[in-house]
Amino acid sequence: MSRIKKTFEKKNNRILNVYFTAGYPHLESTTEIIRSLQENGADLIEIGMPYSDPLADGETIQQSGAVALSNGMTIKKLFEQLKGYREFFHLPIILMGYMNPVLQYGFEKFCADAASVGVSGLILPDLPPHEFREVYGDIIKKYGLDFIFLVTPETSEERIRMLDKLSSGFIYAVSSSSTTGGKTDIDNVAKYLQRLKSYHLTNPILVGFGIKDKASFDAVCNHADGGIIGSAYINALKNATDISATTKAFLNEILNDK
Repeated sequence: MSRIKKTFEKKNNRILNVYFTAGYPHLESTTEIIRSLQENGADLIEIGMPYSDPLADGETIQQSGAVALSNGMTIKKLFEQLKGYREFFHLPIILMGYMNPVLQYGFEKFCADAASVGVSGLILPDLPPHEFREVYGDIIKKYGLDFIFLVTPETSEERIRMLDKLSSGFIYAVSSSSTTGGKTDIDNVAKYLQRLKSYHLTNPILVGFGIKDKASFDAVCNHADGGIIGSAYINALKNATDISATTKAFLNEILNDK
């Protein structure tokens, strides 16, 4: 059983996956952010690999990616950072990015290097399912990595079931057909998540896009296994003078039951 699956087995609801962009706000922020997230209640950590043309990302994450690239962040640099820190982190780490830079790096080399530094899973939104089946899926499985596909409110039941069979780890349920960081209509999202739940999918479901505070996180947890927070955390980091203190305050606000 993968580390991601073990996390869901251990904590079967209210899973909090927090996204940040590697190399933001500073080139060497990556490991400090990982440490701060795992010390303050995150269950999964999703690291964005900055790319110049991030199709699924909203303005906040696009800007963080631009800063990270100008800081000098690369896939190679990220792996160097993770290698030096892997003995200190225990939460599953998921890399999120796009195919172009991964292919430039070399797809199998990327998977091998990711696995060697302790990465648990991948999210590559622009990898088509048929290419996953025919070319890349076996390579990903060879290195013991989970692969997470995205579904949206417009995705048909047939396609959702197909993606569920291809996925491992969890299903990433995009809350709306917009980019990250947009507004979320919780009532419409609830109907969509109830529909997903009725399919009795093999994989657990985490909801992303527009999850930004305790209210939205609690709302999606009523209908799914947890939520993914990205843009709101990036915004919190933007002017942070103390990453650890900022992360603690941010996660306390999301997770505090009082």
